[in-house]
Amino acid sequence: MAAASDAPVLVGIGAEGGLPVARLAARVAAAHGRGLHLLHAFNWATPDAPAVTASRTDAERLLSEAIAAANQSEPDAPVSTEIVEGSPVMALVRKSESAFLVAIGDGGMAHCDDCIPADSPALQVAARAECPVLVARQDPPPQGPVLVGVDGSASAEIALSWALACASRHRSRLLAIWVVETEAAIESATGRLHDLVAGHTPGLSDIAVECHVIRGEPGDVLVEQSRSAQLVVVAARGDEPWRGMLGAVSQSLLYHSPAPVIVVRGATGPPADGS
Repeated sequence: MAAASDAPVLVGIGAEGGLPVARLAARVAAAHGRGLHLLHAFNWATPDAPAVTASRTDAERLLSEAIAAANQSEPDAPVSTEIVEGSPVMALVRKSESAFLVAIGDGGMAHCDDCIPADSPALQVAARAECPVLVARQDPPPQGPVLVGVDGSASAEIALSWALACASRHRSRLLAIWVVETEAAIESATGRLHDLVAGHTPGLSDIAVECHVIRGEPGDVLVEQSRSAQLVVVAARGDEPWRGMLGAVSQSLLYHSPAPVIVVRGATGPPADGS
């Protein structure tokens, strides 16, 4: 179901990389008429953790810096904060049930092909959250299109709805890509892609849409296309129901896309109007 009209963009603010995600999340929140809720969680009970007072002081400093970054990006966006004790991943997953979207930094994994831990917080949150998840990058994206991967599955149609809403809100063009395995499949997929986009664009005449069917491996093709995109939208699993909580394509984009990625999960429709 669509998020409640007052559901905020929930932002995980860690010890590192919190400012870029706060800036991007503020822009997304403002574009969709949402508030921004910054959350920092710390595990003070671990053996090597600092004292509770020191952890809370550090948390307050991190959140103050993130508020300043968010206000610099979107001065009028309402911002609230919260400090919790415990696992950051579990806190974000738990609170995702009442969020419009969860935003988290990628931990630098887009620039580190050989050192991506399986327990990366970004991957864990993207795999387990109850709402779409935005994984932000350290570097700002270009002013390119919103890119969406489409494969004919029901979950990819929801991702298409999200991508269209994002393109409309951010006043950008939409690039819809369907990747096929053979040349023979191109013609059929082209017709289906145009029909899908046409079925989702009534009342959205302000969006310039490009549709392309490309032969290749979906993850590789979408990662390459993402290099000029300002945002990538992808279903958590697409047409891969036999896989785990994240499919191969969404994982490839999370690992390798230089652009921020929204993994659409836990939703049955496009983002509701928050205004």
